[in-house]
Amino acid sequence: MADAFDLVILGSGPGGYVAAIRAAQLGLKTAIVERERLGGICLNWGCIPTKALLRTSEIYHYMQHAADYGLSADNVGFDLTKVVERSRKVAGQLNAGVKGLMKKNKVTVFEGVGTITAAGKVTVKQGDKTTDLEAKNIIIATGARARDLPFAKADGARIWTYRHAMVPTEMPTKLLVIGSGAIGVEFASFYNDMGADVTIVEMLPRILPVEDEEVSAFMDKALTKQGIKLRTATGLETLDATAKGVTAKIKGKDGTVTTEEFSHAIVAIGIVPNTENIGLEALGVETDRGHIKTDGYGATNVPGIWAIGDVTGAPWLAHKASHEGVIAVEKIADGHPHAMDKGNIPGCTYSRPQVASVGLTEAKAKEAGYELKVGKFPFIGNGKAIALGEAEGFVKTVFDAKTGELLGAHMVGAEVTELIQGYVVARQLETTEAELMETVFAHPTLSEMMHESVLGAYGRALHI
Repeated sequence: MADAFDLVILGSGPGGYVAAIRAAQLGLKTAIVERERLGGICLNWGCIPTKALLRTSEIYHYMQHAADYGLSADNVGFDLTKVVERSRKVAGQLNAGVKGLMKKNKVTVFEGVGTITAAGKVTVKQGDKTTDLEAKNIIIATGARARDLPFAKADGARIWTYRHAMVPTEMPTKLLVIGSGAIGVEFASFYNDMGADVTIVEMLPRILPVEDEEVSAFMDKALTKQGIKLRTATGLETLDATAKGVTAKIKGKDGTVTTEEFSHAIVAIGIVPNTENIGLEALGVETDRGHIKTDGYGATNVPGIWAIGDVTGAPWLAHKASHEGVIAVEKIADGHPHAMDKGNIPGCTYSRPQVASVGLTEAKAKEAGYELKVGKFPFIGNGKAIALGEAEGFVKTVFDAKTGELLGAHMVGAEVTELIQGYVVARQLETTEAELMETVFAHPTLSEMMHESVLGAYGRALHI
């Protein structure tokens, strides 16, 4: 006899486990299937442990610049093993936390590989053990994995994916980062601050290509100033691992191909959805280049089959997956959730400096035919930023000149990944420039720049 549930979820990342909790809250008998560790890639190998590493490199940077704050710190150094141990400990603590949440909410956890064998049926295999599950509804939340170079598969020794880069056994001396999206820039920032000689190769004309062009240009200058070598509009022809490092053939903007040596390489060229071998083909679930096609509520073309998170396509973000999980479960439970609005999903890059954004870039807003009012306020005009010693960066806001709608917000500088949520809330509430202008911002705070940027869009900035 199969174990019967109201809902079975494949995958326990931030989409899957949040969906399971919400389902339990709504009274659904819920099971979750996980082949590795509860919390998925984000908690164990992505969002959280990378932030632990970046916090270490941030503190190390400040220690090296203690004199800027009237302090002295001599013979500053680090123990790479302990740096990695701290990151893994943070991930382990949160993994245990998810286990506790599953127990608290009476979610049944099945360890193993889950396959949808028929409508409403899932088989879980772990070694020689097979368990059959039944449920009217199944949510696929199997996430994604790092994309390999077609001509150079990651080996974990010299050629790394993000998973290898989080647990290095040795510090790179000369590091090649392939790809300048959020993952590539974050690892470049970490390893550069820890002392590695870092080069980023990006095939597109600018780094962080999904961000506003002014943000990309600022980051180009900031990272270059820090010593990172940026090579845009540049391709990688070959990458060969050797006993002592990697040999790369790099094709520059002018078409010239050079052969260069590095100690290690990190491949950060995107992800591949984990949609193979879970039964989609037999059921007729529609996909697009490997990603599962869904409506705004997570429903696929097959009744009872839902999908959330990275398997459904961009943006590939943990918070998007979590929100999709809640929406799907509430729809399953006959609720009336709002469909996912991807225009209100913030994007964050936790490098030094940080980058954060929501909504349309200035270029995309123009392409869409809007008449714009654009405000921009620099960190150097903010008292708190100067006091923190973090006076580099800016806040940019893009408004519809006709309606006052906040079309987009773009930030670069210290702690902007925390600040961006203010603009996300504003967009969710459909706030116009009038409400934002009339809002009181505490002084002294970095958030005052958010106010000033809005004022600046209408010619009313006060401190510049």
